[in-house]
Amino acid sequence: MEQKELIKEYTNGEVTIVWKPGICIHSKMCVMGLPTVFDFNARPWINAQGATTEQIIEQVQKCPSGALSYYKNEEAESAEKLTVETERIVETIPNGPLLVYGNIRMKHADGTESRPKNRVTAFCRCGASGNKPYCDGRHQKIGFVG
Repeated sequence: MEQKELIKEYTNGEVTIVWKPGICIHSKMCVMGLPTVFDFNARPWINAQGATTEQIIEQVQKCPSGALSYYKNEEAESAEKLTVETERIVETIPNGPLLVYGNIRMKHADGTESRPKNRVTAFCRCGASGNKPYCDGRHQKIGFVG
């Protein structure tokens, strides 16, 4: 039986923040960049009322794993356009994951194919991820150097 991916949404009426905890690498960029919206100690941890729509969009776009994304509520039917880029860029993060920016097609070991809908996909380089091929942040716990 296929397990459904957990997705949570938080809205301020204008923009909806989408969080996919299964691919979050816990870089803390969101919390450090906009603590009035992202607070690990609060429940729920995302307060979409904590900043302007523009500030939220700017911060969400900095998410290195793509675990955070957004869509403007009035443009919900075209939300996919916000995350698809035509150019692909691959970036190696020192002591961290391999980031792939843009629209990609993945071929899995079992022969199936998928298209991650994130504008940034973080792939494991350390071998310790519990969510392979994606990075889950364990490189920090094991002291990965590379």
